[in-house]
Amino acid sequence: MQETNIIYHYDGSFNGCICCVFDAFYRRENPIKILFKEERQVTLFPTHEVQTDFSHAKRVLNALYEKVSPKVVRFIEEGFLSCEPEKEKLILETIRRAFQDGANVLNNLTDDSVGKLYRAVKFLKNETHLLCGFVRFSEQNHTLCAVISPKNRVLPLLAPHFCRRYPEEHFLIYDQTHQEAILYQPYESILIPLENFQAFPADEEEKNFRALWKCFYDTIAIEGRLNPKCRMNHMPKRYWSHLTELQEQGENFNEKHPEKTLSLKN
Repeated sequence: MQETNIIYHYDGSFNGCICCVFDAFYRRENPIKILFKEERQVTLFPTHEVQTDFSHAKRVLNALYEKVSPKVVRFIEEGFLSCEPEKEKLILETIRRAFQDGANVLNNLTDDSVGKLYRAVKFLKNETHLLCGFVRFSEQNHTLCAVISPKNRVLPLLAPHFCRRYPEEHFLIYDQTHQEAILYQPYESILIPLENFQAFPADEEEKNFRALWKCFYDTIAIEGRLNPKCRMNHMPKRYWSHLTELQEQGENFNEKHPEKTLSLKN
């Protein structure tokens, strides 16, 4: 479908994005851009303010479920969580293609929009997989707290892993990039917007556990097999700022507890 010289603005929510799809079909338009309201640009093109209407979003999603496939709906949801700058436009084009091709749309990676959204979702899933191993918790007032700075909105995909892993704990994971957090108490979790999170200073016990973990990390390494390039491939440097084992701990644990250091090496 030929592009229409119009720009859509929406509220940044997933339902708002799907309402952009509804309006595009209803108005028979193919907007050149779909922008979050905070991304407004000075333009000579006319604009359309998309109102978030849950009934409109539901109609689009139900049509995808019934006429295409639930897998396509899941793909669209994951695409929206990605850091792809043009994800809204790609979602619109992918849904158009889905109504034409059916469930086979997910195999049509030669299509520009589908292929680009597929790569964005793959990056999202890869980052989620990495963070399953890179999240580092600290205990704050009987609650496990962690801070991450992902490129994608990984919390909705990351939360189930930690909810299953720590079912009896209370924990918080804060996404510094997207200013949101997952809060969990036994068998109940919620994703909330959170502009800022400031952890309490670590107490002596927490400092000792951090130092012990860093000591273990440093001691278990085999000096003759150190490979910084390989480590960079498997542990990208942008995650290092939140990894306890790569932080300066102040007083060296080896100096404070020489007897424990020796026992680790033997």
